Amino acid sequence: MEQTYNGMPATALTGVTWQKSRRSNPSGSCVELGRLPDGSGFAMRNSRDPLGPALIYTYAEIEAFVGGARDGDFDNLLAE
Repeated sequence: MEQTYNGMPATALTGVTWQKSRRSNPSGSCVELGRLPDGSGFAMRNSRDPLGPALIYTYAEIEAFVGGARDGDFDNLLAE
């Protein structure tokens, strides 16, 4: 795999197994996350545009985000 960078085409990420949340809805409103094959982090893409750009995150970044989501740190963003 070549050097990864934010915004690179998701199709350039060979060997990534993309995973959607079980909370995904039928209209495809979700993102997909996959571990980078070299273990350096994770990639995220829009499930409605799987050929589009991917965002690259380190393990620590994803760990902090998932932990914050689990703790409810972002719940206020969903309130209307």
